[in-house]
Amino acid sequence: MNNIDADAMDVAQNSSPSTPALKEAFWYWLKLGFVSFGGPAGQIAIMHHDLVEKKRWISENRFLHALNYCMVLPGPEAQQLATYIGWLMHRTWGGLIAGCLFVLPSFFILIALTYVYLRFGQQPFVAGVLYGIKPAVVAIVLFAAYRIGSRALKNRWLWLISFTSFIAIVGFKLPFPFIVLFAALIGYVGSRYSPNTFNAGGGHQSANKNYGKAVIDDDTPTPSHAKFNLKHVVKILAVGVSIWLFAMATLVMMYGWHATFTQMGWFFTKAALMTFGGAYAVLPYVYQGAVGHYHWLSVTQMIDGLALGETTPGPLIMVVTFVGFVGGWTQQVFGAECLLLSGVVAASVVTFFTFLPSFIFIFMGGPFIESTQGNLKFTAPLTAITAAVVGVILSLALFFAMHVFMPNVVVQPHVVALNVDWLSVSLAALGFVALFKYKLSIIKLISIFAVIGFLVTFMS
Repeated sequence: MNNIDADAMDVAQNSSPSTPALKEAFWYWLKLGFVSFGGPAGQIAIMHHDLVEKKRWISENRFLHALNYCMVLPGPEAQQLATYIGWLMHRTWGGLIAGCLFVLPSFFILIALTYVYLRFGQQPFVAGVLYGIKPAVVAIVLFAAYRIGSRALKNRWLWLISFTSFIAIVGFKLPFPFIVLFAALIGYVGSRYSPNTFNAGGGHQSANKNYGKAVIDDDTPTPSHAKFNLKHVVKILAVGVSIWLFAMATLVMMYGWHATFTQMGWFFTKAALMTFGGAYAVLPYVYQGAVGHYHWLSVTQMIDGLALGETTPGPLIMVVTFVGFVGGWTQQVFGAECLLLSGVVAASVVTFFTFLPSFIFIFMGGPFIESTQGNLKFTAPLTAITAAVVGVILSLALFFAMHVFMPNVVVQPHVVALNVDWLSVSLAALGFVALFKYKLSIIKLISIFAVIGFLVTFMS
């Protein structure tokens, strides 16, 4: 019986599964949008388990080949990977469905949570939960800096770039785009004189595992729509830019250039092109603009938004939906009587302009990547950018920590009262240990700390 079962399994693995219809793919991408917790690593792991191991829609090597390209792009790599696979299997409509459904559940969930937060955030129950979550956010961001740094900082020069970026943003308040561009320049120049120094960039290499024949296997010919064609690339670029121009022109004509919606569209377009290194890397840039320059929300609200973003499915960059909603609400774009409408429209504008570049990158670059059929490597400039990103994320952790640990700083002549919240300090330290040593999931950490915060508030 065992031999028969083994033979049946071998036959099943050696036979290609049937090509899924677009309707079947639609329901899978919708389901993924509701269960894609755990950040990019968790989301990519879910897709690998489902699409490579279980459904066998795509082979291991083709999956990793697509992922390496998405890792190089600015933007949320997990969402871009879903878009890429959807496009490869079912052309443009497949890519649009996969990419949109990856974020839409999170979009609606975040809008609902943000509305509850703004309407009832001052209630003791909600305030207590948020009190417990904030130290968890500090631990999460600090752990993100450690996790990325442990992979990226492979030599003393990359450590130096990271340290310099930290000083640049903390000590000199330099804009995040300037730090990214300067790091890229260092990587480009350095690679010519010391290529080994900037050959530390990571990638996702194949483990050479075999899960059986796949719909899109290693030797499957490239579909006609995925073959590289320069005219097609130019067409996609023209369509993408036209969509962006039409959306931006509509906002300008309806509200003016300096209006809240228009500035949100412009700002988050730039933010979308700065997300090298993941959502944590772009958060300092979002903070500089949304909090420091435009005053769409406060520091406390930014921290709370990150906490909400960590508890919802979808890419973490969806925290921009929270930023947009709060900005539209606080700016009262449609008046004090229509705060909800202002928030929803602002959140929609921000989400649209944040994710539009991701679709353009995939539809433009996908055919070229398919034509290479080889493992992509990080370029030297990207290696330097990743090193700089570690310092930037660490600055974000420091900034959040200051506002969580010392919420009531009193400055008077010859007197500075810090009023350190030692309970928050202790919780953040415990949170980091839980993530680092015990590999506790982010969802569990936030849930536990939310309960602790409620109990502390209830008993005080």
